[in-house]
Amino acid sequence: MSVLGRLSRSPEGLFGCAILLALIAAALLAPVLFPRDPLSIAGPALLKPFTDPALPLGTDRLGRDVLAGLVHGARASLAVGLAAAFVAILFGAMLGTLAGFAGGIVDEALMRVVDAFQVVPSFLLALAFVSVAGASLPVVVVSIALGAWTAPARLARAEVLSIRERDYVAAARVIGMHPAEIAFRQILPNALPPVLALSSVIVAGAVLIEAALSFLGLGDPNIVTWGSMIAEGRNVLRSAPFLSLAPGVALVLTVLGVYLFGEGVSEALSSRRIQA
Repeated sequence: MSVLGRLSRSPEGLFGCAILLALIAAALLAPVLFPRDPLSIAGPALLKPFTDPALPLGTDRLGRDVLAGLVHGARASLAVGLAAAFVAILFGAMLGTLAGFAGGIVDEALMRVVDAFQVVPSFLLALAFVSVAGASLPVVVVSIALGAWTAPARLARAEVLSIRERDYVAAARVIGMHPAEIAFRQILPNALPPVLALSSVIVAGAVLIEAALSFLGLGDPNIVTWGSMIAEGRNVLRSAPFLSLAPGVALVLTVLGVYLFGEGVSEALSSRRIQA
């Protein structure tokens, strides 16, 4: 049975997949469903939900459409989560492969760099980097990746250490293949699947860190994010709790969907390896 077939038998995987598909659809259709700038004024300020059909979730303190903000905010969360995971896994896997394949002093030096980054909590590292480099979406992605690449690096190194002594690697050395080509063309593809299993954790963490940075006013001010919406609603939390509740629920569902989908994929891959 294929991985997709096993995934379809996983309730948590299906539930997580449904959440992610809804999130992706909202992100892709945001310009169609809400063509206006989500930061523009759409109606009277602090309009309560379900009182105006044109503004089903009401408006914030400045009269901006809450539903439009939620839908456009999904784009920011997906972009940051996927981009940060891609950068972290790419950089971590390459550095871990280099450390595991080279060994010796190169391995020791690179692993001490990994240890240095792991000492600092990911959020504090992202907070410091954004504070220095400035608030923009690419900077936020890089700042999150800085704290997330160490786990893929360690896992890739461990996989490479177990793979580099196999027969096909020895055969590649005998025929005179360049060490870099052996490491990144022969070993890395076989060491990558376990590293990719970390994607769901990194994406979920990136979404949360981006929301926290936006909540503190360190996100990109030119786009709407769920963190900035929660921060906007905290000033009127007692009189208009829906302003913080709506993006908060969206944030929780997104992280839950990513986590459950990752669990479903991991179970499907594990059962496939066991049967193989």
